[in-house]
Amino acid sequence: MTDKNMPSKLETANHLENGNVSPLGLVTIGSNYTFLVDVEYQGKTLKAIYKPVAGEQPLWDFPPGTLYQREYASYVLSELLQWYFVPTTVIREGPYGIGSLQQFIDADPETNYFTIRDNQPEELKKIAVFDLIANNADRKASHCFTDKTKHIWSIDHGLTFNEHWKLRTVIWDFIDQSIPAPILKQLHALKNLINIKSPKLVVLQSVLNPAESQALEHRLDNLLQNQKFPQPDNDRRNIPWPWF
Repeated sequence: MTDKNMPSKLETANHLENGNVSPLGLVTIGSNYTFLVDVEYQGKTLKAIYKPVAGEQPLWDFPPGTLYQREYASYVLSELLQWYFVPTTVIREGPYGIGSLQQFIDADPETNYFTIRDNQPEELKKIAVFDLIANNADRKASHCFTDKTKHIWSIDHGLTFNEHWKLRTVIWDFIDQSIPAPILKQLHALKNLINIKSPKLVVLQSVLNPAESQALEHRLDNLLQNQKFPQPDNDRRNIPWPWF
């Protein structure tokens, strides 16, 4: 982030973890209960997105009551890769029980994946690779946007880290292209964290079950071996619905 008035990540995380949460209203887009909230801490107020486990609708292909953990896991993965496009996210108790609490980003409403893909393709390649590792089953166009500083953000990661291959995304612009060397370098760094059983990885694995953690490592290994963006599968749906 380039806005000098924005708090640091550590300050934001501390604020989200310790502040008093006051609901402002229900976000009506989406199938789960999501709330815009104010988080007041030490005389300062931040807006955030609160997704309580109690508001999650059951899904046949994801374990019940885990979507808020996947939101947090996605943030942790982005931090491990040093790809800072997922807003700061914590897990904590809120007005409607435990859930994820994520820094609210004041988005440019005119932007989405299709409006920004030609201007910053290298940054969007990172998001595409991130989705491959995280096994994102719901990468809609509106889940990518920019803020007033033109920083690209990526949100809504509840449908991630399934142990079975679930990738559904609108980002198919890079099929069969080689993954850029700087991205591969960061993937190797992530693999090294796994090999040395880094405490940073423990945080990520703490919100995934063993099969999901193993599947994540397998997806990473495949990317490092193939070093190319994959093609869509022929035998299943590869784009989310609705796609926007």
